[in-house]
Amino acid sequence: MNFATIKTACSSCNLRELCLPVGLSQSELEQLDELVYVHRRCKRNTCLYCVGDRFDAIYAVRTGFFKTCLGHEDGQMQVMGFHMAGEIIGLDGINTDRYTCDAVALEDSEVCVIPYPRFEEISHQVQALQHHFSKILSREIEQDHRAMLLLGSMRAEERLAAFLLNLSQRFAARGYSANEFNLRMTREEIGSYLGLTLESVSRLFSKFHEDRLLSVRNKQIRITNPHGLQQLSGHAQGRAA
Repeated sequence: MNFATIKTACSSCNLRELCLPVGLSQSELEQLDELVYVHRRCKRNTCLYCVGDRFDAIYAVRTGFFKTCLGHEDGQMQVMGFHMAGEIIGLDGINTDRYTCDAVALEDSEVCVIPYPRFEEISHQVQALQHHFSKILSREIEQDHRAMLLLGSMRAEERLAAFLLNLSQRFAARGYSANEFNLRMTREEIGSYLGLTLESVSRLFSKFHEDRLLSVRNKQIRITNPHGLQQLSGHAQGRAA
């Protein structure tokens, strides 16, 4: 593994309110600083971990963007999710002690390495950490439910609208613009995640542009009508209720 020698300090990280340290006291943060001691850098299109690798750590995305994906026997790749700074990846390995998917960097990225055996020890001592980790696991379950909703009950345009709104909210939580951002993933990767063909995704982006819901320039997205997107994605959720 390509580990950097730079020490990670959760107590001084500007992502601490999005990541594991949420709500920890200064003394508790110091314990976490002893745990999260290295960064790992991943070049674009390289794997942080691969399906079947031995599970030994979870990872907090410090910079960059990742996709998690799983290959099919026919060579096709199914995208399971997209992960940005402040989010935890590697949780899929807890149950079987093996990672169950690939985590691939969509751009040059950096993660904080959190050795899981030591993390379990500290979380037993720091109740706030254990509580927040349970919330992270619960959030993963909720995201899985949302993905099922996307694929099960939404029309194609509703899926894309909900996906863009979700990205918008996540960027806003990190202090970035909610209405203007660059997509790190390709149209094909979006289609794989949403259960749509590349052609359908490209057609929908053009349609949203023509309907003045958003402005599209290559990977740069500017949402010009957030309310319109919310109405579009809300129709399917109302039907599913």
